[in-house]
Amino acid sequence: MNTTPQSSGADAAPDPQAEARRLAEAFRIFNQASEELSTAYTALQSQVAELTAELAAANGALRQQYLEKVALTERLALLLDALPAGVILIGHDNVVIQSNPAAEAILARPLAGVVWPDCERERLLPTDVPGEYRVGKRQVAMNVTALDSSGVRIVLLHDVSETHALKQQAERSQRLAAMGEMAAQLAHQLRTPLAAALLYTGNLELPTIADDARISIAGKAVGRLKHLERLIQEMLLFARGEVLGRELFSVQSLLDELRHIFEPLAQQRGIVLAIRAEDASETLTGNRKAIAGALTNLLENAFDAAAGQVVLSVRTEGTRIEFAVEDNGRGMPEETLARLFEPFFTTRTEGTGLGLAIARGVARAHGGGIEVSSRPGEGTRFLMRLQRSAETEQ
Repeated sequence: MNTTPQSSGADAAPDPQAEARRLAEAFRIFNQASEELSTAYTALQSQVAELTAELAAANGALRQQYLEKVALTERLALLLDALPAGVILIGHDNVVIQSNPAAEAILARPLAGVVWPDCERERLLPTDVPGEYRVGKRQVAMNVTALDSSGVRIVLLHDVSETHALKQQAERSQRLAAMGEMAAQLAHQLRTPLAAALLYTGNLELPTIADDARISIAGKAVGRLKHLERLIQEMLLFARGEVLGRELFSVQSLLDELRHIFEPLAQQRGIVLAIRAEDASETLTGNRKAIAGALTNLLENAFDAAAGQVVLSVRTEGTRIEFAVEDNGRGMPEETLARLFEPFFTTRTEGTGLGLAIARGVARAHGGGIEVSSRPGEGTRFLMRLQRSAETEQ
C-alpha cells in the first residue's frame, strides 16, 4: 500500500499577514525610537544652551574677578612702594622674594635674591633695646611675622630715629623742669651742711683750741664737706639722667659685690641678709656701677627699716631680670609711698632724698623701672626690672 508523505512546516509558504504585522511593529519601534532620540536631542540642545549661558556667566565673573585682582595688586604695589616702613618678604630658603623701596633705602642696598641672615648680620647691629638695631646713623625697629606654614616670613622695618631723639629730648625737658622746681630745695639742702662746715672751720682759727678738739672739729668739717660733695654728685647724676659706659657682666659678680658690701653691715646691726638667685649665670648689658649703686640705695633703705631681715632675690621673667629687695620692717603709709620717688623727699635723717629718684632713672635707662609695695607694720618690697643683655636675647 502506497502512502504519500505530508509537507513539513519549513516547506510551507510564508504568511503575508504575519510578515506585514512584523514589518508594522518594526516601523512602530523605529518611530518610537526616533521620537525618543528627537526628544533627547532637543533636551540635550536645551542643556547645552543652559551650560553655554552658565559658562559665559562664569567666564564673565572670572574675568571680573581677575580684573579686580589685577587692580587690587596694582593698588597694593603702589601702597607698598609708598609705605614709609620697610617691608621684606622672605621665602622658606631665607632668600628675599620681594621688598619695597623703603626697605632698600633703610638698608642701603638692593634686596632681591639676597640671603636674609647674611644681610641681617651685615647691616643690623643690635642695640641695648630688644628689637631695635643700628643701621648706619638710623635707629630701626624690626618685627618678623610668619605668613603661613610654608616658612614664608614678612619683615617690617621702622625707622624710629626721630622718635628716639624726641623721647630723649622730652625726658631731658622733664628733668630740666624738675630741676627748676627743685632749685629752692637744693639751695636749702646745700645751705645747711655748708653753714655747718663754715662754723667748724671757723672754730679751727681759734688760737686757744686744743689739738684733740681741733682734730675733732676738722673731722666734722670734712664730714659736712663730703656730704656736700655727695649731694652735688647725686644732683648731677639725676640731672644728666643717662647711663654711660655700658658693658657685659654677670649677675653673679654683681651679687658678690653687694654681698661683700652689706654682709659686714648686717652682722654689725644684727640683720639676717639673704641673697637668692634663680640663675646667677645670667648676664646684663649696662652700666655695672650705676646698677650696683641703684641696688645699694634700695638695700640701704631696707637696712634702715628692717626689723631683723632683708632679702635680695633675683629672677628672670621673659626678656627681663627682676631684682627684689624686701624687708620686714615698719612699712610705709600711702602718703609716703605717693612721694617716695620725688627728688629731695626723704624720711632719713642723713638722706639726701635723691637716692630713689636716681635708682629709678638708672632702671629706666636700662629699659625697665622700679615698683614699690608697702603696708605699715608689714615691711616694704622694691622690685627693679632691667632688660636682659642682647647676648642672652639672641
